[in-house]
Amino acid sequence: MSDLAQKGSPSKGIEWLARLGYTAKGLVYVIVGVLSALSAFHAGGHTTNTKGAVNTLNQQPYGQVLLIMVAIGLVGYVVWRFTQAIKDPEHRGRGFGGILKRIGLFVSGLIYGSLAIYTISLLMGSGGGGGGHSKDSMTARLMSHQGGVWVVAAIGGIIIIVAIMQFMRAYKCKFEKQWAVAQMGRTQHIWARRIARWGLSARGVVFLIMGGFLVLAAVQTDPQKATGLGGALNTLAQQSYGQILLAVVALGLVCYGFYCWVNAVYRRINP
Repeated sequence: MSDLAQKGSPSKGIEWLARLGYTAKGLVYVIVGVLSALSAFHAGGHTTNTKGAVNTLNQQPYGQVLLIMVAIGLVGYVVWRFTQAIKDPEHRGRGFGGILKRIGLFVSGLIYGSLAIYTISLLMGSGGGGGGHSKDSMTARLMSHQGGVWVVAAIGGIIIIVAIMQFMRAYKCKFEKQWAVAQMGRTQHIWARRIARWGLSARGVVFLIMGGFLVLAAVQTDPQKATGLGGALNTLAQQSYGQILLAVVALGLVCYGFYCWVNAVYRRINP
């Protein structure tokens, strides 16, 4: 009887929402990475952002069905992020570092909540485009207020810190502490670690570019300098050996998507 009660408990429901969330997030990043890699190899793809990935899904056969699944997954991911931030099931604590991490989790929930709303708007027929210049306009709106330039610079600085944290997670393999490694085979574990490290490093590169351009936008008081995920990938492509850089990072984003799928299956989730 107790086992049945546990299976039907709210915490079990949040666990399944979290796993659906990691699955949906992984799919979005795989699409972003594949499209960007195809662009790097001149095979017909294009650099895009997460909204562009959702739009790509919508254009496929059974696109509406895929969007429904992604929307449910993203809502689940938002619920999990807010649970992590508010209930603190992973015991990050109330110290300075713990509070910062929990704020980061809450902000992550807001970001993916925005993507979930965008996905739902597509389902309802009111969405469109690939995100356009929404990043530029948001930065411009912030800068139009008193002290807004400093806020933009601070956001850019935070994103740079997040990028460094991605590199540290990749280097120290901290993500393994959250996996049920005993459930993996040896070969599976080795490849999951390699994929995770490549994926986190690639995401770190993208965040570093995004944060750097936000700081530059604040310094030059030019909101058009700000860029999102798609813009960061475009920036890579425009450098010397840009196609190679884009290919490495794009394939890394595919790896990040696979890393999300590993989390969907093997992450310890105890809400």
